[in-house]
Amino acid sequence: MNRLPIVLAAVAGILAGALGFSLLNQPKPETDAVAVRAIVEQVLAEQPAPEAPQVAALDPTVLNPMIEDYLMSDPKLLQRLSVALEDTLRVEEQERTQVAMAEFRDAIFNAPDQIVIGNPDGDVTLVEFFDYNCGYCRAAVPDLAALIAEDPNLKVILKEFPILSNESIDAARVGVLVSRTDADYWAFHQALFSSRGKVDKAIALQAAAEQGLSQVDLELRMGEENVARTIQGSYEIAQALGITGTPTYIIGNEVIPGAIGADELRSRIANMRACGSTQCS
Repeated sequence: MNRLPIVLAAVAGILAGALGFSLLNQPKPETDAVAVRAIVEQVLAEQPAPEAPQVAALDPTVLNPMIEDYLMSDPKLLQRLSVALEDTLRVEEQERTQVAMAEFRDAIFNAPDQIVIGNPDGDVTLVEFFDYNCGYCRAAVPDLAALIAEDPNLKVILKEFPILSNESIDAARVGVLVSRTDADYWAFHQALFSSRGKVDKAIALQAAAEQGLSQVDLELRMGEENVARTIQGSYEIAQALGITGTPTYIIGNEVIPGAIGADELRSRIANMRACGSTQCS
């Protein structure tokens, strides 16, 4: 600590006091206490500023062992940090999802071109994003069939979300067209998921033909803009909600990734009826 300013300030006070005393005995002083203090303050101003303390560069050979010793003294520290980070990220993701759900609610649940099976006026809605070439989606079809069969008040919305291949996109285009006819879309849907090998345009057109539709007409209309717009709508919802795989379900305000099974879906549907949320406290 540089003590020079403090010392000079004290000197100024002493000089001013002494000079004040001497002025009492001098009829015509050449200066006074204020002038003395001004002179001292000028001296103070002319003193060089104290140098900032020098900080030595951190030597990794010294710092790294210190960090290691600290972490080793509490081996569970990183685990706690990881859990805290996961919790923070999960909360942030939930907040982003809720904002996106509010923004895209009509597109998710009330799109005019959406595929609806089950009870159109059901009291609970289950939305599924699927790809015809998704093995997990194929395995989950019986779960959905069971829920529809046992629950007459369940509304199911199917979102064509072809993300695995160009063949998936072609099949989805046919699927959109089938859903706009009087044909049994649910039968068409199950037929594609029960077919062998990769689901492509030919398989989709054949399944549509089995429902009494013209393959030629469907193939000619596959490239229509309104068909592409329907699929694009699924992409936009998925991007907003962070959906990257299939199947992905939406019930209420919850986005549920993966084929979680009929029992888990059934539980969430029951909770929606009980408390208006997929998780009841």
